[in-house]
Amino acid sequence: MSSPRLLPLPGKGPEDVVLTPDGKVVTGTDDGAIWRIDPADGSVERIAQAGGRVLGMHADADGSLLICVAGQGVLRLAEAGAELEVIIGTIDGVPLAFPSNVVRDDDGTIYFSIASRRWPFEQWMADILEHSGSGQLVRRDPDGTLEVLVDGLQFGNGVVLAPDRSCLLVAETGAYRITRYWLTGPRAGTHDHLVENLPGSPDNMSLGSDGLVWVGMVAPRNPLLDRLFALPGLFRRLSWALPDRLQPAPERSTWVLALDFDGTVVHDLQRAGDNYAMVTSVAEHDGTLYLGSLSESAVAVTAVR
Repeated sequence: MSSPRLLPLPGKGPEDVVLTPDGKVVTGTDDGAIWRIDPADGSVERIAQAGGRVLGMHADADGSLLICVAGQGVLRLAEAGAELEVIIGTIDGVPLAFPSNVVRDDDGTIYFSIASRRWPFEQWMADILEHSGSGQLVRRDPDGTLEVLVDGLQFGNGVVLAPDRSCLLVAETGAYRITRYWLTGPRAGTHDHLVENLPGSPDNMSLGSDGLVWVGMVAPRNPLLDRLFALPGLFRRLSWALPDRLQPAPERSTWVLALDFDGTVVHDLQRAGDNYAMVTSVAEHDGTLYLGSLSESAVAVTAVR
């Protein structure tokens, strides 16, 4: 991977990036602002204010956006400057506190992931350390009916719908794997794993123009964290009480993967995180990659080759 070009933002932490039909990049920052970027000249325009931490996003063909907002749920932005509408705010009467990523099918069906039902976004590392397995993959039918498709995810994250609608993919950041839920065929209604034992932590995912599944890789696996996962839950919970300097810290790297729907790694692009790190999302179009990060104040742009 070549050194990325940076598109600076007025805020920090563009956790997810999506591409709109007109070629713009949209992202959200930790102050709740939602930004539209012109990658040609780097100009930035604030198009909405979510009032909470913006996480995963989905751009529809009509230019509208679905946006996961911590503490609020899944929201819809019809157009720039419009009021945000809460589409999914509760599940069985319980507030949707930590929605992570979302995708919508053409028929209006919405699929979204929940990272944790035990911890809020501000304490996301507590869920990773505790290894709570309280994440979920959920479907919302056009009539508003909600159904949990997969329960017990280890920090459910990025969501991708296969182009042929045969399956749905969800990243499990805390388990180093990508889970596959079958929508059609003899295995419909069941789930397995597209890929397991990844060398790092997968985060948001997106379907590229090349038909591949692009995965933001936060960091390589941490040996200390792997050892903690093998310990009883009490010890993992105690580790959360340690000072920050003693807790497992992600290694700085710039890293994305691309896989096909058989689980084969087609691209493994990585470099030292000297000017950009903690990649939590990637969007691909015609060989250009747009990267988001939980810690940076810019969107990064690089090429597949």
